[in-house]
Amino acid sequence: MPASLAGPLHAYLVEQGADGRGRLATDVLGFSDNQLEEVHDYIQWLFPLQTRSGAQPGAPVLTVAETEAIRVDPRATETLMKATERMLRFYRDTGWWLTGYDHNHLRITRILHSLRLLVGPEAAQSFHKAILAMHDAAGAPVNARSLHYWAEAAGS
Repeated sequence: MPASLAGPLHAYLVEQGADGRGRLATDVLGFSDNQLEEVHDYIQWLFPLQTRSGAQPGAPVLTVAETEAIRVDPRATETLMKATERMLRFYRDTGWWLTGYDHNHLRITRILHSLRLLVGPEAAQSFHKAILAMHDAAGAPVNARSLHYWAEAAGS
């Protein structure tokens, strides 16, 4: 990893490092909808947090220095926005998550937290608004607890 990068997540988000399986961010962004649904170790890299993942405890955790570096690096924030667009397309094109309980509800919470932390509240609120529009159009099938976590994560 080049010295100018603050850590493995920063390197990954600027396409100068790979995840724990050797994949670049662009590789993951090119996943099919089925791959996005079935593979469970990419979301922690695309949307990192400062807390350990319960689902993938071996995934890296953002340090304070890495968080700051990602926030000010336009290459990293561009990757985060491309990842946001890809996940929105995934959620628009699939209905797997539009049910009472689904693992994607946890992913959505992570995405919202990560966007708010690394890109800003506007990005998180925009993603939240889009997710809620899909949810409402499907007849509001998601449980109240998930909806509460999403609102909290988005800062709404």
